[in-house]
Order: sequence, then C-alpha cells, then structure tokens
Amino acid sequence: MPAPHAPTPSQTVGPFFGHALPAPGGPEIAPLAHPDTITLHGYVYDGAGDPVPDALLEIWQPAPDGSRAGAPGSLRRDPVTGRPAGRDGVTFTGFGRVPTDADGHWAIHTLPPGGAPYLSVALFARGLLNHLFTRAYLRDDPDDTLLTDLDAGRRATLLAQAGPPGTYRFDIHLQGEGETVFLEFP
Repeated sequence: MPAPHAPTPSQTVGPFFGHALPAPGGPEIAPLAHPDTITLHGYVYDGAGDPVPDALLEIWQPAPDGSRAGAPGSLRRDPVTGRPAGRDGVTFTGFGRVPTDADGHWAIHTLPPGGAPYLSVALFARGLLNHLFTRAYLRDDPDDTLLTDLDAGRRATLLAQAGPPGTYRFDIHLQGEGETVFLEFP
C-alpha cells in the first residue's frame, strides 16, 4: 500500500493586481449622497510599524435596519462590454472591497450597521497564509461579549475612533505593540 501524500502547503495571499481586484466602486457600500453615510478609514501596519501598501480589505455588515440579506449590485457588469461597471450608486449592498494605497491607507463609505455595533473585516495581505478576520466597532458596547471578555488595552484595538462628524478611524496592526485582535473561525 502506497504511503499517503502530504497536503500541499498554502500559498501566501497577494499581491493583488489592479486589473482583477478590487472592483470599481468597491469602497462605496452606501450611496455617497445618502444623508446617513459615514466614512470608515484607517491604515494597515506591519509588525515593524510600516504601512502595508498592497493589502485588501473586505467589509461585511448588516443594513441599518439590522437585516443581513444585502443587495446585488457590488459587481455589476456593463451589458455591452461585459466589463465590471461597479455599483449602481443608489443601493446599499452590505459588502465592500477596498485596497490600501501606497501609504497603507484605506477608506469606505457606508451606513451605520443596525443590530450590531460593528462592521466585520477580512484582511488579505502579502505574507499571510490565510486572511485575517477582525471587527471595527463604532462604539464600545457593554453587551457585546467579545468586547467585555477583553482587557481594556486589547479592546481598544477593535474600537474605531470618532473623528469629524460622520468619520471614524480604524487602524489595523498585524503584529507588535497594539496588535489588532484577530478572530478565529472554525
């Protein structure tokens, strides 16, 4: 009987190429003209504290009414060319995909989530064997068991900082001092 084969090792994530990812309008989860639109932005830093210029973030969230059904429209195609056309500019989809720029900065435009005080974040970056999951909390919620189970220093890594009206900053640190809390899913 032949010996069992060892599993093939995972490949690292990225780099990402602009012709495939992200899709046009990826950061606009909600229409920019909506009166309740907020901006969530930040930087992704590596273990040395340097910005990561080629990471990709996916944002998943419930609608303001708490529903999680989402809406089609994130990856519409032009009916003539078949190329990605981006969002329709009026529909809230609950999903966004945004790359970091050369300075490691990213930004999305969305609506406040209903039924949960946070947005779910999946982070893809070079050197990672698997993407990472975290949450960006727009407020410290005493009823959220994840937050209450963390000491104050670790909890702070999940809390977006309010800025000018309608603006929140959420930096992600992959390692080192102030490392963001990452979640493990089975």
